[in-house]
Amino acid sequence: MRAFNFSAGPATLPTEVITQVQQELPDWRGTGMSVMELSHRSPEFAGILSQAELDLRELLDLPDHYRVVFCQEGASAHWDMIPLNLLQGNPRADYVETGHWSTRAIEEGRRYCTVNIVASNRGDGCGAIPPQSEWRLDPRAAYVHYCSNETIEGLEFFWVPDTGPVPLVVDMSSHFLSRPMDISRFGLVYAGAQKNIGPAGLSIALIRDDLLKPAAPGTPFLMDYQRQAQAHSMLNTPPTFTIWVAGLVFQWIRRQGGLRAMERLSREKSGLLYDFLDAGGFYRTQVRREDRSRMNVPFQLPTPALDSVFLREAAQNGLHQLRGHRVVGGMRASLYNAMPVEGVKALVNFMSDFERRYG
Repeated sequence: MRAFNFSAGPATLPTEVITQVQQELPDWRGTGMSVMELSHRSPEFAGILSQAELDLRELLDLPDHYRVVFCQEGASAHWDMIPLNLLQGNPRADYVETGHWSTRAIEEGRRYCTVNIVASNRGDGCGAIPPQSEWRLDPRAAYVHYCSNETIEGLEFFWVPDTGPVPLVVDMSSHFLSRPMDISRFGLVYAGAQKNIGPAGLSIALIRDDLLKPAAPGTPFLMDYQRQAQAHSMLNTPPTFTIWVAGLVFQWIRRQGGLRAMERLSREKSGLLYDFLDAGGFYRTQVRREDRSRMNVPFQLPTPALDSVFLREAAQNGLHQLRGHRVVGGMRASLYNAMPVEGVKALVNFMSDFERRYG
């Protein structure tokens, strides 16, 4: 029986990449050393790092006036790095609240400035994204921050907010590299690795050149975007193994046909699951149809008493990590790039059989 991992992160990796890591780990390209043993200052690792950046730039069609920074911190560290680097003496910033992770960013932002919540969906249980016509943007804000995919609630922006001259900052962690994006619409993009990039322990920031200015006094040197960019992500020993695996994932995506191919697959996979959920009344999903994430699909059973039964039987059928986040409960299936269509079909077949037996 083939097993499928629906975890929201650390998430499933492409089988081809896992196999390549297994084969190359003991002796990388005849060096007699594992990648984990290569000096980060060696020409071998310099080649790994530069190739990873080149492949990422090509995948994203990244403009030349953006820097790529591979950060040792997870995505949550950027909640502090962003105000420390982008406020530049401005006491105010705009934040959009659409779920758990954007709320966490707001909490950190308040440590450094006055946060203006331009829109919030708390009132409707985070079931929809507030239309921009309802946003209360501050033209004097240092930046506007939002999370373009709320992993827990299963919300995804399929449009880019218009913030005029105010830099737009986005947490793309959960859908990064799942579809083409016009990066030139953003001042700063950041994403944690453990969804569509690679193993946990790495985040990536894409920063427009004009935003690379000296950080606030007292900023830890590792949290200074300008210094990180000037050092080409080598301000200290970077997470060499994770960067190597991320580079292998970038190459895998290119072999599949790039981000347009990833988008076609994500449409197919999420469509299979959402169509099944919509067709019956046993399972429930509360997200407005036009805001449904293609990456993270939360759903509920008729009664929480069935949750443990569902999870146990799913695991027995090779379907793992379907428990919803502790904040909202229920179930959640994450359908990142490396999840094959066969995995979603297996999940739908199991859910159909479960409904027949317990409905």
